[in-house]
Parts: sequence; C-alpha cells; structure tokens
Amino acid sequence: MENLKLALLGFGNAGQAFCRLLLEKQDEIRDTYKTDVTVTAIATASKGNIHDPEGIDLEAALEDVSTEGRFSERHRLTQLSTMELARQADYDVLVEMTPLNIFTGQPAADHIKTAFSRKKHAITANKGPVAWFFRELAEMAREAGVCFFYETTVMDGTPVFNLVENTLKMAKVTEVSGILNSTTNFILEELALGADYDDIMERGRSLGFIEADPAMDIEGYDAAAKITALLNVLMDARITPDQVKRKGIEDITVNDIKDAASRGKVIKLLCRGVRKDDGSVEATVGPAEVSKDDILAGINSTTSIVSITTDLMKKVSIIEHEPEIEQTAYGVFGDLLRVLDNAAIKK
Repeated sequence: MENLKLALLGFGNAGQAFCRLLLEKQDEIRDTYKTDVTVTAIATASKGNIHDPEGIDLEAALEDVSTEGRFSERHRLTQLSTMELARQADYDVLVEMTPLNIFTGQPAADHIKTAFSRKKHAITANKGPVAWFFRELAEMAREAGVCFFYETTVMDGTPVFNLVENTLKMAKVTEVSGILNSTTNFILEELALGADYDDIMERGRSLGFIEADPAMDIEGYDAAAKITALLNVLMDARITPDQVKRKGIEDITVNDIKDAASRGKVIKLLCRGVRKDDGSVEATVGPAEVSKDDILAGINSTTSIVSITTDLMKKVSIIEHEPEIEQTAYGVFGDLLRVLDNAAIKK
C-alpha cells in the first residue's frame, strides 16, 4: 500500500471540512488507488501547529478544535512556523488554505514556491497566488515535474478549470464573464426586496458569508481577484488584480435599484474578461443593469455563475447553487484525487 502525505497550511472551516471528507472517503481511496492518505502537518494562526511524520489523528484534531479551540498535547505540537513547516515537514502534497491577502497573494504564494522547490505537489484554495503569480507558479511546477491544482479558488468545488482543461480541448477561450461574488449578489437582491441595509449585513454575517469588514467584497476587490485567476488560467492573460478596471457596489442606492426595476432590469456586479485585437486581455468588474429575462437576473442569493466563450464551443455557462463549506471541501478533495490520478498514470 502506497502512502501519500499531506501538509495542511490553514485549518479553518474549509480545512476542517476537507479533513472530515477525507476521513469519510479514506476506505474508498484505499480501494481505488491502493494508497493511504495521511496528514503529517497542520499549520494554523491560532490553534497551534502539528508535525507528525507518522500521521496526525484527524478525528482527535477535529475534536480538539471543536471543544478547546486549539490542538491539545496529545498531538506532536511543534514550534515550527507555517513557512518552516513548508520547508521542513515530511509531506508529498502541500495544501495551501491560509487566509487570503487580496493585495499581494502572499505569503501563500511563497508557501507554494517552497513546495515546488522541494519537488512537492501543491493544491491551493487561496485565490491570491493564482491571481498574482500564476504564470511563475505554473512554470515552477512544470520544471519540478509536480502537480499544481487550484479548482477551489473561484467557485468552490465547481469544476471550472477542469471543464476547460479536460473537456474543451483545442477550444480557444475568447471571453470569461459572470457573477462571482456572493456577498454583493446577496446585498443587491435583499435591497431590491426592500430590506434595510444594516439588517442585510447582520443576516449575512449570521449566515457566515459576510465578513465583519465586507469592504473587500463591496468594493469589488474579491471579484477582481477571481476574474484575474480565471483569466490567467483559461486565457493566459498574465495580469494581476490591480490591472482590472474595478468598481464595486458601494455607490449603488435603493433608488438606483428601483429605477432599474421600473425599466424591467436588475443591478448585478458583473465580471468580464475579453481578448482584444492586439492579443491582450482586458478585465472589468462593475455594477451593471441586466434585463429581468436574462439568465444573470436569476442568479440569486449566494449562487454564482461563470460563462466561458470559446471559438469552437461558443458560450457555456456553469451555475453553482448556494454553496456551503462542503462544496469548498470537495474542491480541495477533487484536486487531491487528481494528484492521485496523476500518480497512478506515472506508475
């Protein structure tokens, strides 16, 4: 029986949901791939760090975090930092799930670069590295002969990157567009229904998808990072989020929404990237009026949509309906299965 070792950088809601899924599917993984998957390192900002080359007891780790809020002494706790674990821990796959720095993509990108320098595979749920450093990271992975997967970075577990890579072969992507930020989508919908702004924010926070400080969503930064990641991967755009023409919904008023409704339209925060005649890719994020009979008008609450236009298949749209943390976990899990698939092919 082979053994694939994982190092988890980050153990928030998504990391914990991923570990629960890994425990649920471990027997099926053994049967399918003849491989045990063990977690040998976990790095966190507040729960402590663990490094155990023999394998961490994930059920105990999950129990510790649930009951105590941090890892207990029953684990092999370490004083190694997150970066030191990336450099020194015993692992085959680095799973990068640290908090997003939307303005730099760091230190997540350096964690991944460190893994590649050690010829280790990397999976990231963090959109920052793909938005800011995709070309460099992809080249490093190619030179090291390792996998680099990032399906979770834009639409949780929805197979957007996989769709293009595996089923739209030889089709050239000419445009990517969609509604990619659930927070602004939810706010605009609730305002249109007559809800008070403060009540909307309180409800969104209670449901867990509006941050204490929602400025990154409301001002369009999150959407800009997501469209940049999509364009870098699908169109080789080689751009960064600061090159996106960005406008958020901070200036949209209830009167704007009512005025649009009187003309049979709704307001949505739209993302778009298109290849220009000179070969460059132009990216935009901004509020726009959409006809009520357009598919975009029906993208409600925390649902997202991405549309991919190609020369051969024309326009294909994918909708993710009101995802929860389990979908994010599955995105990481699906990337792990791709690593296992690649390992099986090389045998």
